[in-house]
Amino acid sequence: MAKIHEIPAQSRKDQGKGASRRLRHASFVPAVVYGAGQPAENIQIEHNTILLAAKHEWFFSSVLDLNVDGKVQKVLVRDWQKHPFKQQMLHMDFLRINENEAIRVSVPLHFLNQEKSAAGKTAGVVISHNLNEVEVSCLPKDLPEFLELDLADLKPGDIVHLSQIKLPANVEIPSLHLGVDHDVAVVTAAFVQEEVDEAPAAEGAEGEAAKPAAGDAAKK
Repeated sequence: MAKIHEIPAQSRKDQGKGASRRLRHASFVPAVVYGAGQPAENIQIEHNTILLAAKHEWFFSSVLDLNVDGKVQKVLVRDWQKHPFKQQMLHMDFLRINENEAIRVSVPLHFLNQEKSAAGKTAGVVISHNLNEVEVSCLPKDLPEFLELDLADLKPGDIVHLSQIKLPANVEIPSLHLGVDHDVAVVTAAFVQEEVDEAPAAEGAEGEAAKPAAGDAAKK
């Protein structure tokens, strides 16, 4: 069962750039919540609340309980704006969800036991994670915070595809319904071949070839 993550918030009436600037100066993040056939609602959240929550994977990939003035709404983070270099969230967008309708959410991948695998212990083998998150479809109550991929049996030369990820009950990967071309490689364990620079040898050969030519020119 998915964990409950509650985010406290307050409704706000002031709108516009000036109002948003004032909120940020007061250590609040202006935000909006919309969807589920209801009017959009302007809200504000304490910046520290957002900053601490944003350090966790679940904040961006889980169904959240957004508590606005005591009224809880089930939402997903849909968009956010962050300061280019400061630890400051500038704006948040939340999407209301219907608990009886399937949702599509990208959830993180956690790779387990890579260092214990034969590929992980073999010199000259590079293990590449081609995907770090996967879009899943399910009812909100079934949404996992992350998916685990056990690489204990990974051998040199192996390729782990999307279809090999073990999914919780009632969770599916929509892209797999689009055909085999969408069953992409998630992890690869490939040998790396060192490139040999042959330029010095080539230059030496050219130098040797040039010497007789210069000698012939002197004879003439």
